[in-house]
Order: sequence, then structure tokens, then C-alpha cells
Amino acid sequence: MAGQYNPYQNMLDVLDEAAQKLGLTKNDYVTLRTPERELIVSVPVVMDDGRTEVFEGYRVQHSSTRGPCKGGIRFHPSADLNEVKALAAWMTWKCAVVNIPYGGAKGGVKVDPAKLTRDELRRLTRRYTAMILPIIGPEKDVPAPDVNTDANVMAWIMDTFSMFKGYAVPAVVTGKPLEIGGSLGRKEATGRGVMFSLLNLLEKLVRSPRGMTVAVQGFGNVGSIGAQLMQEKGFTIAAISDAHTALYKQDGIDIRAAMAYAEKNNRSIKGYSEPGLTVISNAELLALDVDVLFPAALENQINKDNAAAVRARIIVEGANGPTTKEADEILKTKGVVVIPDILANAGGVIVSYFEWVQNQESFMWDEDYINNNLEKVMKRAFDEVWRVHETAGVPLRMAAYMVALERVVKAKKLRGVFP
Repeated sequence: MAGQYNPYQNMLDVLDEAAQKLGLTKNDYVTLRTPERELIVSVPVVMDDGRTEVFEGYRVQHSSTRGPCKGGIRFHPSADLNEVKALAAWMTWKCAVVNIPYGGAKGGVKVDPAKLTRDELRRLTRRYTAMILPIIGPEKDVPAPDVNTDANVMAWIMDTFSMFKGYAVPAVVTGKPLEIGGSLGRKEATGRGVMFSLLNLLEKLVRSPRGMTVAVQGFGNVGSIGAQLMQEKGFTIAAISDAHTALYKQDGIDIRAAMAYAEKNNRSIKGYSEPGLTVISNAELLALDVDVLFPAALENQINKDNAAAVRARIIVEGANGPTTKEADEILKTKGVVVIPDILANAGGVIVSYFEWVQNQESFMWDEDYINNNLEKVMKRAFDEVWRVHETAGVPLRMAAYMVALERVVKAKKLRGVFP
């Protein structure tokens, strides 16, 4: 089933439905059904043992209608063109729903970075950057970290681009180290945005986070930081998982301790223990009797085969595309409220936008200013989506797509089709 799943088709199905509910004709949004540009590159790397290995890389620009394209780069063995196309489109809607002046892009290399040495990873990153260099830049397309990439990888990309230009260009990427133009609060931004989204929903439902239980699938940057911030707000984090293991403790896991363990153990929680902790499967985690399910791993995790088993009443999507359209229909009949990815995890791109603005201004904002502005943008976007949810009588995902699509279509109509 997983092999047949096409994330780009999943995106199109939701897009078409949103367009229909907005009363748009096909001609109004036909240009948004296909990416503006798809680049496939060969990335040769001289390995430490002297042999040359060639990896396949991608950069897809879905839309530049509202501004420069924006989106992360992931290094993952399952990366392929359809995945990258879908992720690029989701970035278009994500930027539009929170109303920042970007379009959507995404990049990836089909590789398992765990099998590379640091020098091999650096050479891979620099060669991939050189191969996509003609289509990226502060005014064109601004990459950022994603799955298996981090601030160090962004530093290599920024340096490679700068070497070709002959001067430092910090604004070519976001998610950089602070020392070369990164932004305070960027590392925590996606997880913090997820936390804000969940609190915004509870405000609408007139509920308190105190005592509410959460299961977190994926304990990378987004899942771990989101869980920590939720725990600080009073949520009980009953379960966490990564690619190797899933852990459960009914009265709550010590998230700071688990994060410290993962930091010392190659970012894995396998082997972590504390009193009362039990090891469960990923399938069991998704079906736990908790208040909130927080998927923060990869796409297609909640699908037609397991959606009926979900017992959480709220799903807040930290990952991109974790829930398929078929699963959405099942969850809807069960009365599950889903805060969609393009709204819930937009904190990262919002603070990436702040970082880009700071780079353009050659000025650094303090962290309180960044976090306060992030909270304001997330709150405004949530309220706008909630208003459409109530007036149109549609789930939050459809409401978010309707808000985003209407903005992009209006911009496209104003600009027209060249020539």
C-alpha cells in the first residue's frame, strides 16, 4: 500500500476539492496543479575510499506567484520526485495560509546520510548545491533544513553559494548557525508553532492543557521540541517514538531527560529508560487512548489501514502530509479534529522568513521579539482558518486550503499569465 501512495496526487485531490468549495473554475487555478520548475540532478561524490558514487537529487519550485520560493532540503533514502513535488506544493499553501510573501519549493537527495562520513556528507552537500545553484538565491528560492539536514548543512550550502558569487550571501538559506546570520528561535520554531496551534484550538474549544495526554510520533527536532514545550504548558507526554523504538508511560515521560539521552546517542531514544516506561510498537502508539496525537515523522503515517484505530480526539500535524485523504474521511466520521500540517507546522517557515528579513536588513532581532511575532502570526492564521471552518462547515484542513488557495489565485489573477 505504501508503495502505491502518491503524495502529489493526495495534494491534488485536496486542492481540487478546495477549489470546488471556493467556486473556482479549473482555469482559475490550473497553473497551480503543476510545479513551475522540476530539476533532477546527478550528484557525484568521491567517497573516502576513493571510489565515486552518484546520488540523485531534486529541487522543485511549485509557485513563485507570491514571492521567492521557499522550502527545505531533505537527505533520505526514500526521497523521490513525487514526494518532493508534493512537499513543494504544501510549502506554497503553508506560506499562503500564514500570509508570508513566499511561494513553495522543496529539495532532496536520495541518500542515507547515516552511511556517510562527515566529509562525504560535506562533499555531497556542496556538489548538490552547485548542481541546483542556477535556480536558487535570496530573490529566487531560499532552501532550509528538513529531514536529516541541519544548521551545519545550511552553512555548507551558504558557503558554496557564496564562493560562486564571490561574496557572502547569508540570505540564500535559512536555518543557519547564528554565527553566519542565523536567527534566534529558528531551531525551536516549528515545534513552538505546533504548540501554539494546539493552544489556539483549545482556546476555541474552551479547554485547558492541564492533564491532557499526548502521543508523539517522531522525536526529531520538531517532535522533541514540540513535546518539551507542550509539557511546560501542562500537557502530559504519554508516548514518544523514533525510527527505532516507541516508548509509553501513562503518567508522563520526562521529555528533557529523553532529549538529553537522544543527544548523546546519535539522536535516538532506543535504550532510554525511566521508571514505569514500557516499549510499544509504532502501530500501538498511533492507536493509544490519548487526547492528542502529534505525528512528527514522515508522510503517509495515518492512512486508510490504521485511521479507524486512532483513539485520540485531536491530531496536530508536526510532519508534512502525515495523514492521507482517505484517512481524513475516516477521522471526520469519528469526530477527530485535525489541525493540518500547512497550519500547524508553519512556525518553521515563519521564523525562516524572519531570518531572511534580518539577513536582508543586516540586523539581528532578539528572541523575545521573534517568539512574540511568531505567536501573533500563528494566532492570526488560526483565527482566519477557524472562521472559514465555521462559516463553510468544513474540516480545518479544507478551511486552511481554502484560505491559502484563495490568496494564491488572487495574486495570480493580478499578475496574469506571461506573456
